[in-house]
Amino acid sequence: MRTKVVALCILGLLAVTAAHAEEWKLAKDEDGIRVYLSEVPGSQYKAYRGITTMKADIATLRALQEDVAGSCVWIHECKEQKLLKSEGPQSWTYTRFNTPWPVTPRDSVLHVTSQLGADGSVTRILEGVPDYLPEAKGYVRVTEVDGLWKLVPKGAGEVEVTYQVHTEPGGSVPSWLANSFVVDAPFNTLKAMRERAEKR
Repeated sequence: MRTKVVALCILGLLAVTAAHAEEWKLAKDEDGIRVYLSEVPGSQYKAYRGITTMKADIATLRALQEDVAGSCVWIHECKEQKLLKSEGPQSWTYTRFNTPWPVTPRDSVLHVTSQLGADGSVTRILEGVPDYLPEAKGYVRVTEVDGLWKLVPKGAGEVEVTYQVHTEPGGSVPSWLANSFVVDAPFNTLKAMRERAEKR
């Protein structure tokens, strides 16, 4: 019964995420990676969705993602990342990001819920929990994160990877930075992740 409730909750979260951003427009299609953007009602920041196919298996991609500290090297503008807590399919992570001067660096705390599909897929729901830790000196806490990772096996040793996120970065962020970040973040993250996955 508990498993069913958890599954329903996760499906509900997926539905909410999808509802936030319904009209996806292609912003970049390069090197086998497609990046789509969508307006989000009530927000001045766009949601992004990056999709690519990687020549790797689910186990390899899961290992890359579950190495929380190590994954910082392929996440766009990640400065430092650590695991705070893990309970079965749930985990809590803390991340610090680089930002160009004069923008104050950001940090975020995420609650990650993992779901295994009957088809061998893996979905990770990303939810910002900004009050989980006290704010750190010299950093502006990201106030909202709503997103997911989805890994879907496609056969022939390939996996389709989707990375979708909408954030409220907190504080003041110049429009030029916000507009470049929503394209660069999914593109660079997926490209760097793919390079590492396909070398294994």
